[in-house]
Amino acid sequence: MSYEVTVEPTGDVIEVEEGQTILDAALRQGVWLPFACGHGTCATCKVQVLEGDADVGNASPFALMDMERDEGKVLACCAMPESDMVIEADIDVDPDFQGYPVRDFVGTVTDIVDLSPTIKGITFELDDDMEFQAGQYINLRIPGVEGTRAFSIANKPSDSRSLELHIRLVPGGAGTTWLHETLQVGDTLDVSGPYGQFFVRKSDDQGAIFIAGGSGLSSPQSMILDMLEEGDTRQIYLFQGARNVAELYNRELFEALDRDHDNFHYIPALNEPQEEDHWEGFKGFVHEAAAKYFDNRFSGHKAYLCGPPPMIDAAITTLMQGRLFERDIHMERFVTAADGAQEQTRSALFKRI
Repeated sequence: MSYEVTVEPTGDVIEVEEGQTILDAALRQGVWLPFACGHGTCATCKVQVLEGDADVGNASPFALMDMERDEGKVLACCAMPESDMVIEADIDVDPDFQGYPVRDFVGTVTDIVDLSPTIKGITFELDDDMEFQAGQYINLRIPGVEGTRAFSIANKPSDSRSLELHIRLVPGGAGTTWLHETLQVGDTLDVSGPYGQFFVRKSDDQGAIFIAGGSGLSSPQSMILDMLEEGDTRQIYLFQGARNVAELYNRELFEALDRDHDNFHYIPALNEPQEEDHWEGFKGFVHEAAAKYFDNRFSGHKAYLCGPPPMIDAAITTLMQGRLFERDIHMERFVTAADGAQEQTRSALFKRI
């Protein structure tokens, strides 16, 4: 059995199978609804039910309060229709967003490399081409782990049969521990995607500033490789932050791109370089490197931030103090299951940047 759900104000109509959430059905049919955490804790996907009934699912009482439930609000990522429905969503899709439908894939592991002491690069060959925008992510189903885990795509979209992921080992994390310690070349895993609205605004010709920390380099890597492959002529800056040289992975790739492209500039920063690193580059945090490079004047650029929440928060403060405003800052926070619902809520509420 399936139900028809009409999405206002766009008028899109989606078919939702019994037991399927509204959000999952919408994304798989190319209908964009705003969302962030995907599991009922952040409230980004809250919609108003105008007609029909739905099971609210496992929506957090903090994300969907009793008063809101009484008013007919549901979270699209949890709600499952019990009849045909009409819902009203706060839809604000950027014109640069291509909106590829979410699909399911089987990925075969073709390569596993140690990028740093804590980050592995895992490459899959997919069973079909996946259309995605550079900066988007996939969900990975890991044996023995409840639910799915989200990882940003590091390869460029033209490599549509490949899937490169940069996966940091999270202490105590069931999913990343299995991927680091058990996964082998030749294994297959279920993949779904693409997800997310983190992408380059290509219609805006302002210079692009990328600030990345840890495995947050994955999305900027995909975005930069895509821009350079397309012959983008705007000025592109990558500020990569790490603790020491061992953690500064893919440095050689970006140094080569810096040499080969006049419009690409690579600025790495180490906040705790070791004596044996013989580091002569910037010493300090990555947001401090950006501030020094631009002399605290960021206007005339778009900024794309990807990394752990403390890095994102520091970078946002620095950029805004340097006269870059909210409309020109875009971000992807790297949170884990261990970070809990509180961090998810905080990230999603700051949804524009």
